[in-house]
Amino acid sequence: MKQVVQNYKSGELAVLDVPVPGCKPGGVLVRTAYSLISTGTELMKVSEAGMSMLGKARSRPDQVAKVMQSVATNGVPATYRKVMGKLDSYTPLGYSLCGVVEQAGTGIDDVKVGDFVACAGNEHALHAELNWVPKNLYARVPDGLAPRHAAFGTVGSIALQGVRRGESQLGDVALVIGLGLIGQLVVQLLTASGVRVVGVDPDPVRCELAERLGAAACGDPSSAAVEAAVAELTGGHGVDQVYLAAGGGSNQPVELAARLCRDRGRVVDIGKCRLDLPWNAYYEKELDVRFSRSYGPGRYDPEYELEGRDYPIGYVRWTERRNLACFLDLLARGSVDVEPLVSHIADFDDAVETYQSLKDGDLKAVAVLFRYPEQKEEAQAPAVTVPAVRRSGKASAPARSAKAPVRLAFVGAGNYATSMLLPHLAERDGVTLSTVVTTTALSAANAKRKFGFAEATTDLDAVLGDPSIDAVFVVTRHSSHAELTQRALLAGKTVFVEKPLALTEDDLAGVLAAVEESGNDRLQVGFNRRFAPLLQEARKRFGARTGPASLRYLVNAGRLQHGSWYLQQGTEGSRFAGEGGHFIDTASWLLEADPVSVYAVATSGNEDLQVVLRYPDGSTATISYVTTGAAGFPKETLDLVADGKVLRLDDFVRATVYDGRRKRWVSSRLPKARDKGQSAELAAFIKAVRTGGPMPVPLESLVATTSATLAVQAGLAGGAPVTLARAR
Repeated sequence: MKQVVQNYKSGELAVLDVPVPGCKPGGVLVRTAYSLISTGTELMKVSEAGMSMLGKARSRPDQVAKVMQSVATNGVPATYRKVMGKLDSYTPLGYSLCGVVEQAGTGIDDVKVGDFVACAGNEHALHAELNWVPKNLYARVPDGLAPRHAAFGTVGSIALQGVRRGESQLGDVALVIGLGLIGQLVVQLLTASGVRVVGVDPDPVRCELAERLGAAACGDPSSAAVEAAVAELTGGHGVDQVYLAAGGGSNQPVELAARLCRDRGRVVDIGKCRLDLPWNAYYEKELDVRFSRSYGPGRYDPEYELEGRDYPIGYVRWTERRNLACFLDLLARGSVDVEPLVSHIADFDDAVETYQSLKDGDLKAVAVLFRYPEQKEEAQAPAVTVPAVRRSGKASAPARSAKAPVRLAFVGAGNYATSMLLPHLAERDGVTLSTVVTTTALSAANAKRKFGFAEATTDLDAVLGDPSIDAVFVVTRHSSHAELTQRALLAGKTVFVEKPLALTEDDLAGVLAAVEESGNDRLQVGFNRRFAPLLQEARKRFGARTGPASLRYLVNAGRLQHGSWYLQQGTEGSRFAGEGGHFIDTASWLLEADPVSVYAVATSGNEDLQVVLRYPDGSTATISYVTTGAAGFPKETLDLVADGKVLRLDDFVRATVYDGRRKRWVSSRLPKARDKGQSAELAAFIKAVRTGGPMPVPLESLVATTSATLAVQAGLAGGAPVTLARAR
């Protein structure tokens, strides 16, 4: 096999052919898929190897002290031979990787051959095609997490241990000094914990990256903007913690930490920087200086790392291995995003050239990955990017008198518009049905006569150009929704579009481009079930959750009649693409989050679908969308299970909440008709138009639901979970 090595005496880097390590008991043999170059620790080692002997001595005074002790004990000649022999040997590089278990040693029962694992350790997670890794230095990769992301496990554990040492609390303000690889991860971990972060780094590119990843503000260490941001966020008291993630010989980081930290704050050293503490500054504030030792408890303990002796969780909650597994879980749930940190992916065979480019400064990177043979990008778990919502900053709510009636225009007057929407609007006080637009004159005339529209037309441009119209309803065939929504947003109208918002990622991107260009984000998609009074009351009775939930949603959709335009998948998309957003939105509303991954399987012919959604807190929702069920069975049944409680919804006719052995609440009476929330949804929409207040559902949620719906088709095609990666 091949392995990256370095001669510390000469500085030579090479990819050598070396024997395959044996698979010893208590560990696994792992074939590497991706390994991560630590652009801090490893480059420092590579740079030191290129120094003169005097330079090496100056950079490692700790090793010089050991040499002097050896001279006193063994004499100069023996010490010289020992030191030269050690220097003139090849040493390994690397300590963070992801790979596939090729062989499991005796005593290993938590993983099996073929499983992906993330591995740690500068003796076991090397830049090599094969590594033997002891039990406490690997963790299984969660389903759906891309191997190249799992390769960040070790450095993520270092950052996570540093954050744990800071003991941050919800609402704290922290300063992160040094925005390299570790610093960027610390920023994200703190942000995910509810901590507001100010970042410091002389590189403006890294500052911008940290702000995109969640930092409130970033700047150069000498910039007055950093101190101003700290003062604004803390009311002038100073930050609660400072995380030193910088390297180098400057004492500026510890001096800045003292200046910007509050009284009795904490300073946590994660990186390797100069620590000449200014005594007065640290004494007067009684600052608590802490060190963070690598990946966590267990590090440097041979009984833990090599012999597999775990620490009892009741005494040591977070060990090396538990930190590694925790960070992988955060990645899988979307709480931390490492993709923006990947500056370059190099083939393993090009390792020497890659290190040289990094050392010479030709390759400027936060994180660099080695990709090993047979690891192709298209073989990784598929991902769908959830587009970011960007606004131009223009005023989004048109000025109007709150006392004036809300004037509406309808684009489309088909069965759903005339049966489920217009009856709720025609008699509503404070609403004027201004204009109906259809492609055929007769359908417009019928809608005008039946619901009392003032005008009927086939001219959409005239309607969009009419300044008296406050809002436009788009209730046409699915394939036209995205285009019509874009046109209405660009015309400055508030828009209600029936589901789906878009049938393709390009269509969704077009809608968001219209939002960004116009500054008009006044958009609602007809996801009405979250407004259903019965479901709203059931959720209230169920109460708040403390743990993850399991949700099952059975949709007995039934077969379509021959000739239905829903069957025109070539133009109108799949049936699930058209209406699946209803059920995903309902699940996300009940679970109070947006999904982070989607897994979909179908029966032969794609008649029945099983869609599994994962959420950031570990909750799951399974949507069974079936067309082959009995016509007499209810269309929609839903069960939400968490914390010893169950919420049961029976087709929007009856709801029950169970707690322990008893029913806590049962809907008091059967309604005359199923109320799926259209009336309440329209009331909330009209109120937002009238008052200029926020839309009933945040645009970010509408986009996340649409992206998850589109990801179902990608999952069916790829046969693997689809990660929903949030764009930055």
